Amino acid sequence: MDTNNTAPDDVFSLILANLERPDGAVVGAKRGSLPADADWQTERQEGQLAVDVAETAVEILVISTMAGALTEKLEIYIHNDLLTIRGGRTSPFQSLGVERYAHRECFWGAFSRTIVLPVDVQGDLARAEYRNGVLTIRIPKREITAHVPIVVVDE
Repeated sequence: MDTNNTAPDDVFSLILANLERPDGAVVGAKRGSLPADADWQTERQEGQLAVDVAETAVEILVISTMAGALTEKLEIYIHNDLLTIRGGRTSPFQSLGVERYAHRECFWGAFSRTIVLPVDVQGDLARAEYRNGVLTIRIPKREITAHVPIVVVDE
């Protein structure tokens, strides 16, 4: 058993030597698109949209409040049993030249939400309505036949 302890500086040198690339960089980095004066912690935040999901005998209802969102910026997708809603809200303060907030609770910026729908749906027949800051999505349920005939092949 070797009892020779390596000094911490030597351990780090060994680790870094294994990570170094030929160009001398230890860790690869990619140039970002944020302005130099941007706050990296808040610049790319995306809000998570709150939704209510309910069902009737014939359809799934998804309702979400998103006051201030522009309808032309809303994107709604249904893929199999997934519903995705994306959009954004621009702060009215931006056009007023506000330099800083005294108090801030409202989320302004991009938002999205993807949810798993509780039953099979007919996504191609979905309808969405945005009125008074409330988005309502109606998605017809897919009818499932209770009795599926199975043909027996005689060989």
